[in-house]
Amino acid sequence: MADGSGGAAVVHDVPYYAQWESAGLVREIVTGAVSAADDPRWGESGAATPEEYEYWSWRLCGVACLRMALDHWWGVAPAAVGLVGECQAAGAYVRDGERLRGLIHTPFAAYARDRWGLAAQARELTSEEIAAEVAGGRLVMVSVHPAIRNPDGPEPGRRGGHLVLAVGTTGTALVIHNPSGFAGESQAFAHVPWRRFERFYAGRGIVLGPPEG
Repeated sequence: MADGSGGAAVVHDVPYYAQWESAGLVREIVTGAVSAADDPRWGESGAATPEEYEYWSWRLCGVACLRMALDHWWGVAPAAVGLVGECQAAGAYVRDGERLRGLIHTPFAAYARDRWGLAAQARELTSEEIAAEVAGGRLVMVSVHPAIRNPDGPEPGRRGGHLVLAVGTTGTALVIHNPSGFAGESQAFAHVPWRRFERFYAGRGIVLGPPEG
């Protein structure tokens, strides 16, 4: 994609949430310097124990994206682990012991529609289509490699495995909220050059729109 949407820059004023409660500790948690169980704000997640929080916090990128969208359109951001329970009931997470399958896009989109009244569709998307959706007032959860937090870094070797929320588009970059981005560097309104984006993008996502009616 050479030049994004080809139109004027559009960036939506979307609140940011990390997948860990302490957004300022994401770097330390991701690098292993601090255990997620030691996050002093773990109780705000709705988890019953630090151990439950630690397990889910590594898997909350999609839930964090949903919380951002809900706060943007509804003005509410329910506790993350509480949303996990609802997503499990909807089939968007399937847990087998310590193994977890998810976030599964199609049942998650159905959950976002049925539970929260959002327009939601899981689909394959080109970069041009992502830009058009965002320019049209929607937000897009896109499947990318976690290394997108450093778009100028080495080639990741694979694509996907992590969800970020596309909140804006410019002629040269996709603007994202990254739930596992580093504070002051790659969390809120991070600009990923379109020429770099394809290195991380798995070609699919979930388009979220405002409540209808």
